[in-house]
Amino acid sequence: MREDTLPPGRSLRPLAWAGGCIGFSLGGFFDGILLHQVLQWHHLLSRVRSPVLEDIRAQILADGLFHALMYVIAAVGLWRLWKARDLLVASGADRRLAGSALLGFGLWHLLDAVLSHWLLGLHRVRDASEIPLAWDVGWLAVFGLVPLCIGWRLLKDLSGGHGSGPGGEGRRLMPENGSVAQPAVRGSGPGGARRWLGAVLLVGGAALASLWPQGDRGGDVMVLFRPGISAADAMGRLAAADARVVWADRSGALWAVRVDDPAQAGRLYRQGAWLVSDSRLRWGCFSWMGAGPSA
Repeated sequence: MREDTLPPGRSLRPLAWAGGCIGFSLGGFFDGILLHQVLQWHHLLSRVRSPVLEDIRAQILADGLFHALMYVIAAVGLWRLWKARDLLVASGADRRLAGSALLGFGLWHLLDAVLSHWLLGLHRVRDASEIPLAWDVGWLAVFGLVPLCIGWRLLKDLSGGHGSGPGGEGRRLMPENGSVAQPAVRGSGPGGARRWLGAVLLVGGAALASLWPQGDRGGDVMVLFRPGISAADAMGRLAAADARVVWADRSGALWAVRVDDPAQAGRLYRQGAWLVSDSRLRWGCFSWMGAGPSA
């Protein structure tokens, strides 16, 4: 295949689907590995109130099933990329693949914010924060909107004459006379503006809906204090945050406490806590960090 042409009836659309699936799955892996496992800010279902999900093993199982789904989506993307491998030499193929992957990555974070964080209330970016919406919006802006804008720009430049257009017509990429074709860019004009406005209103409405009280979010939380804080000092810090002690390990670093509202859990960070789980998992989330049997 010549580098600047596509066979009749072929387009770069298969690369767009491949890149989108791969980017979408990478977005899920990025969130699951970093936020669920490394930082442990939340689990997939950490705000779902169910006796079954109070067991950390059930939460880990849900995270594992989520990652299994991401593996399936990644496999679909790689399979489509393999089938379309002959298109990789075409002009604009690199931009189409990279732009679509960025769109998929950003789309995952957009859907996660709107559905999982705000509409369904499955979890928040940082569950124990006093202002979870700020973390949600900041995370969405950096890892959702920025990749979406970069990916959209790459595909927009491609449709402006640096490759096949977004519609993927199976035509010559550069006209015979050397002039650059200027197809209409999707999303432009009054119709495109209305679609963008609708998307903004949808995201904004979902964010506002997340501020609506969703019942009692108090209960038992696990608190891990930073090194250097003695057990007596930790007791005083917990009292300052209006947290009532339920259990403590021998080291005095790991505590189970009871709070009446979620804002109290967030205040524990100002009292020297390294990690706080307000997902009502009782003894599960941080018990593996304990230095000995309970006091």
